[in-house]
Amino acid sequence: MQVLLAGATGAIGRPLIRALTAHGHAVTAIVRNPANHGLVRELGAEPVTADVLDREGLLRALDGVHADAVIHQATALRDAKPQRRIPADDPTGLLRTVGSAHLLEAAELVGARRFLTQSLILGYGYRDHGTVPLTERDTFGVYDGGVADEVVRACVSAEEQAFAAGLEAIALRYGLFYGPGAFSDLFGDMMRKRQPVGPRGEGGVNSWLHVEDAAAATVAALERGVAGRAYNLADDTPITWGEFFRLVRHSKQAPRPIRLPLWLVRLGVPYIAALMGDTSMRISSELAHAELGWQPRYSSVAEGLTAG
Repeated sequence: MQVLLAGATGAIGRPLIRALTAHGHAVTAIVRNPANHGLVRELGAEPVTADVLDREGLLRALDGVHADAVIHQATALRDAKPQRRIPADDPTGLLRTVGSAHLLEAAELVGARRFLTQSLILGYGYRDHGTVPLTERDTFGVYDGGVADEVVRACVSAEEQAFAAGLEAIALRYGLFYGPGAFSDLFGDMMRKRQPVGPRGEGGVNSWLHVEDAAAATVAALERGVAGRAYNLADDTPITWGEFFRLVRHSKQAPRPIRLPLWLVRLGVPYIAALMGDTSMRISSELAHAELGWQPRYSSVAEGLTAG
């Protein structure tokens, strides 16, 4: 297929370009910064300069471009700063809400019939979901009036817009990302700089996904995904945040991380307390295994970080 990709230089975008081209697909990459054109071409894609949040500029840049499918992987997580509340105009949230609307218009312009959007398992809600693995049959979009509701709302918006657009839409509910450019690199750098990484204790249990496995799952969904479906995509081994920090420290040969009392984290950065202290979820990816023929290359964070 001819694929139009937004978010080409992010943690998933880079391995995704390589995975798409390895499967014979041609990629046109939407790039906001022209300085990244060389990187995109080196990865194997053809760049187009545009900002997903600039509707007129995006459509103008794509005039004359053809694509069979659009993949929305645009985020602004690298620019995120700790803050007490996640505002409605949070950059990544806007990319999932306003950006989704613009990319769906772009899909119509370029003649795409298929649309894949990035979602997250955190869209199930920031709470303790118990020990039974969540499947796609569980309610997606549970709000509790807390600081993380904007993240949930943005994920729900991205999915609902895609499914309502009349395209072959698929939502990809990724686990928490680790690997190059993702959480493991971020927290490894914070440990080296002696910056606090989160609350003390084991924290909540979460399901993880190496960025290379995320890319492979995305290609599988592009080629074999059922239109109208959402797919959970995570590895086989949910772990606590305490275990994650120990694995990152070992793999990065970093100093012992600084961790603060949960009450202090909740006071200073409530979102981090909600993510690491209040949220526990174990994710089932059985639907993706069955329908996409996808299995994670790395069955656990321990395996993925060792390989990396």
